[in-house]
Amino acid sequence: MEEIVKHINDTNASYRNTKAGNAKNTDLFLDNEHYELFKDAGEQITVRFSKENLSKAILFIASILPRKYDNSAIHKYVSYSPEFVYDQLVFLDCYFKENGLPVAHKTQEWYPRKDVQKGNGEIDHRFYFNGLLKDVEYVNSKGEHTSAKFTIRNYLAGGYSDLHIKKAEDGIFDVWVTNVQEAYFDDKEDGLEELDKTSLKDITLQQIFYGAPGTGKSHGVKAMTEGKKVIRTTFHPDSDYSTFVGAYKPTSVEVPEMTKIGTKAVPVENPDGTPRMEKKIVYEFVPQAFLKAYTGAWKNQDEPFFLIIEEINRGNCAQIFGDLFQLLDRNDETGVSCYPISPDEDIRKFLLTDKKYGFAVLTEEQKASIPEDVLSGELMILPKNFYIWATMNTSDQSLFPIDSAFKRRWDWQYMPISDAKKGWQIEANGKRYDWWQFLQKMNDKIEAATYSEDKKLGYFFCKAKDGVVNADTFVGKVVFYVWNDVFKDFAEQAGGLFNDDDGLLSFHKFYTVGDDGKTKVREDKVERFLQNLGVVEVGEMAEWEEEDTSDDNQNVKSIFKINGREVKTLNAVAYTAIEEYVKLNNTKTAKEVLDVWTPFKNCSSSWFIGDENVINRISEERANYSHKISCSDGKSVWVDKDGWTHNPQKGKDSISKFIDAVNNANLGITITEENI
Repeated sequence: MEEIVKHINDTNASYRNTKAGNAKNTDLFLDNEHYELFKDAGEQITVRFSKENLSKAILFIASILPRKYDNSAIHKYVSYSPEFVYDQLVFLDCYFKENGLPVAHKTQEWYPRKDVQKGNGEIDHRFYFNGLLKDVEYVNSKGEHTSAKFTIRNYLAGGYSDLHIKKAEDGIFDVWVTNVQEAYFDDKEDGLEELDKTSLKDITLQQIFYGAPGTGKSHGVKAMTEGKKVIRTTFHPDSDYSTFVGAYKPTSVEVPEMTKIGTKAVPVENPDGTPRMEKKIVYEFVPQAFLKAYTGAWKNQDEPFFLIIEEINRGNCAQIFGDLFQLLDRNDETGVSCYPISPDEDIRKFLLTDKKYGFAVLTEEQKASIPEDVLSGELMILPKNFYIWATMNTSDQSLFPIDSAFKRRWDWQYMPISDAKKGWQIEANGKRYDWWQFLQKMNDKIEAATYSEDKKLGYFFCKAKDGVVNADTFVGKVVFYVWNDVFKDFAEQAGGLFNDDDGLLSFHKFYTVGDDGKTKVREDKVERFLQNLGVVEVGEMAEWEEEDTSDDNQNVKSIFKINGREVKTLNAVAYTAIEEYVKLNNTKTAKEVLDVWTPFKNCSSSWFIGDENVINRISEERANYSHKISCSDGKSVWVDKDGWTHNPQKGKDSISKFIDAVNNANLGITITEENI
């Protein structure tokens, strides 16, 4: 085999149709059988182009414009114009020169690749060439001095072009392009692009994991990136562009000590003749998390590279990202940045000269896979394997809200509150309480008070030691948060949560000073706090679960009657009472009904009653577990079915409190209870 002809489908074309995939623009894919021509050629081959042939090829492409144009990670649509033709022909004039003189032919070194082991250990069985790019400077139709990349792919039109490669007598491979008048696709490249798209298909490039504190956001991200290349950073109010990207900083280095003799500076030597060293402060560019991850991704394009940003909403994102914001617009098909940016001189110099994190020390294969503009630092473009993930705590009172333009460039992954099934318990005053039961009841209370999920507690809000959350941890983390961040300004309206024998159970009452002068947690106050919430001891869990009011069909040991209307389920008592009230007062509006019944909220551990605004603010699950009552003005009120207990022996009897309050309110509603 001395010659091959490869029909060009969209995988290899710079001029492609709109549905073309995500092949690397730095590579040229051939059919596996074509490898026979090159398998004995060594690590690289020399190819030769004809200026006349490529001029005809680019004029053919001009005749079929507009087309999608992909070249070295730059993606756009090109329409026909005289300027396009002029620029392309001048570009070729400048490329086909040797020592400033025009030449008819030009050679280039290509690197044949097959059965290459990727970074993840898999073998890439495709046959392709890389090392296709060459920088060319020219003056465009506007008279501007500019540069662009030469690559054979610039002259290949998907469906139209045939690429010819023939080995000449001098051992060089001649390369030329021919075109057909009607496009067709031979399907020989089916599957070639799939390898490039796999990671993008399953993993979102830029996403923010958000939710209430303790929902396992950081833990989840850590688990998903286990074993992968990761650089992690945390935003805070003092974060800025320099701490995220990089900046010059003073560093201490050892240099030869110098002295002045006459007009000359000469090195000082030790008695043994070795140079005497001294430490001096110099300024060096120090890369931060973003630059380290950015260059790491370009150097390792066969595997995902993650930049993890913890607490992204604690910093001023606009200030921190600066012009990097432009890079976050990623092409849906290729995953690279749609709009490159030009970095400043400091970053450009770092990329060119730094041997550890920059591009100064790369293999030829690595250089061949990175676009020249990126390699030289002229442009910054996020590669398709660069993943930026962040976490965000929705309860934080951030000084720097995230603007809508920034939000649109991320996918958002909500982390719900759920039972992690760890079996954790709270230990206080010699008793044990179930952690998950506490969270359920506390989160119901928080939602009822704030109409929001942002302040709720996740399972991992605090850490348990050997499965136990002790009283010190519970007060120092949980009670402090609940008091200070949720209920501090309206603790008296928290439905009895902070009731104490001598008034309000304010936060300072959870502590006392012992005989030794040390501050100690009052575990009896922790017990009172849990009892106020309706959390039962672990030994009583079976009884509590039997009394759980979350099921409409739950049987109770009493029959309730509201104005003679029989009710057999505990969670129906409240909404039936309000329903009977609306029937008796059929001219009252929804607002008037709310005004009458809202004061009874302190009888329930839940949100109890609300209008459409309340329903829209609470979770869908909670909204669905409510009873809708229509009023005279066409509007409605909703009554929560949850939040009721009836166990007088254990001091947990919110329904009796509600019954007494209603019967004493002179509303025309009488509720009775008969034991069965």
